[in-house]
Amino acid sequence: MEQPSFTSPPESEIIETPAAWYCLRSQPKHEHIAAATLRKIEGVEVFCPRIRLRKITPRGAVWFVEALFPNYLFAKFELTPLKTQVQYSQGVSSILHFGGRLPSIDEAVINELRKEMNHEEIQVIPDIPQVGSKVKIAEGAFKGIIAVVREVMPAKERVRLLLDFLGRSSEVQLQFNQVVPHRRKAGHGEESEE
Repeated sequence: MEQPSFTSPPESEIIETPAAWYCLRSQPKHEHIAAATLRKIEGVEVFCPRIRLRKITPRGAVWFVEALFPNYLFAKFELTPLKTQVQYSQGVSSILHFGGRLPSIDEAVINELRKEMNHEEIQVIPDIPQVGSKVKIAEGAFKGIIAVVREVMPAKERVRLLLDFLGRSSEVQLQFNQVVPHRRKAGHGEESEE
């Protein structure tokens, strides 16, 4: 009985693929770990845009760094020689695919994203309130109350707020670090407060 041959295919049968950008799905909250691991692989370029913002926690307003696209990051590599190594890197769940097809992302799209991020991977979301915007009070007696910014006093790093408390409108002055922008997030088809 003849043994099967495990030799490499002839060079004429090897399909060379140029390096291209692909979207990778990371394990939950592991985008930064996947990016760090992938950066160690020769021939792989990584772009993992993240934002830095303040959120309210039980201990008050705290700065967080989160992925701009939760559970996703981008990597540029040659598919044929590096697919397996990229796909099974720490923090990576899979390479985004549709059926058996792995779509690449145009370099211009990545360049535009980088331009929007000021060519940095971490973009700080400005925390200075604007007149007319809604904010959430992060600490003190009014913690958790939503208020409207009436006046911004940059020299004093304070804001004057209009809030509804016990059925009546009141004005208060607080420091910038005592309020965070009021962000709404969608849940099950409707908006809800964060």
